[in-house]
Amino acid sequence: MKRKIMSVCCALVLTLGLVCGSMQEAKAASTDPILDGSYLTHDEESIGYDTKITRGEDLLTGYSKCVRLGPGEIYAGGTTIAVQVVDSVQLAVTIERAQEGDDAWSIYDGWQKESFNTDRVSSNRTLQVEGGYYYRVRCTHAANSDVSSSFTDGVYVE
Repeated sequence: MKRKIMSVCCALVLTLGLVCGSMQEAKAASTDPILDGSYLTHDEESIGYDTKITRGEDLLTGYSKCVRLGPGEIYAGGTTIAVQVVDSVQLAVTIERAQEGDDAWSIYDGWQKESFNTDRVSSNRTLQVEGGYYYRVRCTHAANSDVSSSFTDGVYVE
């Protein structure tokens, strides 16, 4: 009985610690402006994970990545991972940009990649971009007929 009470107490302490830590992170992040779910940051990189909680039978996860390499240059891409080897794994990468005060992201560039009889696909590029904008990467992930998406926060490029 004592062990059960101790384990319940430990679980509560851990849960409270995680909740408090998450709240502090949310407060810190909320100082940045937000546009369509993405914070407009001056961070060097941002990674976004898929937003679909139930992924179906074939799709495991996916992510998007945007990295500021220097003035006027970014690295952008993503990965789609299936649960097992499937007929088709797909990734569509869209680069979007916006300035502070804009109402929406505008499409800047994009591409697609598909691999057959595998469990993953990745694609990335280094792009020369115009400075003075926030750039984000939005990806659509698919494994056979299961589909999800992910997007990064906006990364400011000088």
